Amino acid sequence: MLQQARIHRIRTLLGTQGAVSTDRLVQELGVSRETVRRDLQTLEAEGALRRVHGGGVGVEEAGREAPLAVRQATRAREKKAIARAAVRLLRPGQTLLVDAGTTTALLAQELAGLSGLTIVTNGLEVARHLTRDEKSRRANEVILLGGQLLTEVPATCGAQTVAEIQRYRADVTLLSPVGICAEHGASSFERPEAEVARAMVAAARRCIVLADHSKIGQRSRIAYAPIGSVHTLVTDARARQRAGMAALMASSCEVVFA
Repeated sequence: MLQQARIHRIRTLLGTQGAVSTDRLVQELGVSRETVRRDLQTLEAEGALRRVHGGGVGVEEAGREAPLAVRQATRAREKKAIARAAVRLLRPGQTLLVDAGTTTALLAQELAGLSGLTIVTNGLEVARHLTRDEKSRRANEVILLGGQLLTEVPATCGAQTVAEIQRYRADVTLLSPVGICAEHGASSFERPEAEVARAMVAAARRCIVLADHSKIGQRSRIAYAPIGSVHTLVTDARARQRAGMAALMASSCEVVFA
């Protein structure tokens, strides 16, 4: 396939999905990773996208998350440190609400080593990590919320999911937003995900947000938790240099650096 045709196809994918992954482009275009890399460089030079690890994100889609495969490979070290720090804030006997995301999936791996928790989640990857073996299945009670299935995340969402969340009175909700800032709080790009997160905040006594440094000071399309409802923000050390960090630390939100 000629470069002009490849560039056109990548632009089409950016227009419909907002982001592209290198692995998908290699498979779909039938070219090498090096060729895809050069095409992404060309589009970045034209201002059509911003390259990220594992792919590219359309610049017009500010606040939108990259594809799941890209997010899983991005800032994994920081996300693991955040997950470990968040687990230290919990104790046996608590009921937790956990949303779907790459950071909360890593959190689930850490939670699987604990016991005596009731964990309610809409995240399929979260539930999978928590029930990965017989020991994990016996350690904690894991409840997967029903609802409409989102394939990209993957997670359940919709009116049924929200209604099930509203039945609970949890001790802690743990969320991983697209962005968090002092002015607008935690936010998400997709409405179904924001509705689930908003319901989880309302159903818990305490809200802990897990966000790596790239999300600090950022605002996505739909705000779901004002900063006053976020009790603790767990982030990585590089967040200290982010422009929005000072305002967050000056708010009522406790900040924990992993």
